[in-house]
Amino acid sequence: MPSGKDCLANALAHLGRGPAGSGRSVNLPIYQSSTLLFDTLAEFQAARAARYKQRTLYYGRYGNPVSFELEDMMAKLDGGHGCITVSAGLTAVTLAIMAAAQAGSHVLVADNVYEPTRGFCDNVLVRYGVEVSYFDSMMGEGVSELMRANTAAVVFEAPGSGTFEVPDIPAITQAARAHGAISIIDGTWATPVFCQPLRLGVDVVAHSGSKYICGHADAMIGFIVCNEATYDRMRRMTLAFGDKAGSQDVFLALRGLRTLEMRMKHAHSAGLAVAQWLEAQPQVLRVLHPAFAGCPGHENWRRDFSGAAGLFSVLFKPCEEARLHAFVDALTMFGVGVSWGGFESLVLPVRPNRTARPWTEEGCLVRFSIGNEDVGSLIDDIAAALTHLNT
Repeated sequence: MPSGKDCLANALAHLGRGPAGSGRSVNLPIYQSSTLLFDTLAEFQAARAARYKQRTLYYGRYGNPVSFELEDMMAKLDGGHGCITVSAGLTAVTLAIMAAAQAGSHVLVADNVYEPTRGFCDNVLVRYGVEVSYFDSMMGEGVSELMRANTAAVVFEAPGSGTFEVPDIPAITQAARAHGAISIIDGTWATPVFCQPLRLGVDVVAHSGSKYICGHADAMIGFIVCNEATYDRMRRMTLAFGDKAGSQDVFLALRGLRTLEMRMKHAHSAGLAVAQWLEAQPQVLRVLHPAFAGCPGHENWRRDFSGAAGLFSVLFKPCEEARLHAFVDALTMFGVGVSWGGFESLVLPVRPNRTARPWTEEGCLVRFSIGNEDVGSLIDDIAAALTHLNT
């Protein structure tokens, strides 16, 4: 790990805090703004002309001094040229796709993307004249064979949603660039702590900041982090849609980033501990976790990632739906709910929707998000609930 300003721990503690000065607050305040005033018409006109450029104060929807600090911080953490804050992680993904494509374009989407991303492609994107094709995320450079003259973007995740395959990021990215397509990756699982896809050649990284970045299950925010070639078109599209993160969510994201590395290290160790224990249980067929040798793309994870999040899935032996419900309901330390990455542990059955490579695994797939509770207590809780899956 580099020392000085390039050290991740130092960057998380000191970036995004505004200019130095005597008597300043440790944290930037919640900055409420809509109308911004200018002393002269000439100053206003200059701001309007430059409103799409980074750090230009023009109107609240275009950003304010605190949101600019957050965007600069995320860009530096991810190794990007610039960042745009938006209202949610799904918004980050969908607006990035909209910025890359247009009517008549073709978009390649990994088969294992986040289900709402798939829903956007199937139910919204196609209505505007964009053709969508799904591909097996594990085909790597083979994605070149699916490229067309009008392919505008390649959209994928690392790892895949629910099933946790880890694609060959550099191979997919190189294939996209060779055909003039923009590569867009959802990097929420790893955060910039464990992977920086832009340094692997990706053009755009989308993050759901509502998860690990904010870390307390109380904020909605997304980030679009871009290289220099894509930043302007991404920012213009986002502003054209009028989308922006709220001031309180910006504040919560800045606060969450301060402890992100420590929380991710805990997520890595706690998640592995619970996953390894589960792997040894008789009710389990296999554990889908990128750090496990049997997980598809494990070697890609070893090469491109420095750690693992606390989110993984377990394939239990086939059982009746009532038994699966009884198992989930018997857990007392795991909440049932969508999202993940907060301080609380969560559990949720998963039903993969796959078309490029149909999901044919027999068994019950359950996703776990390991929070900050005592690992031994979580294991005891699962052990007691597993009796409902005994045959």
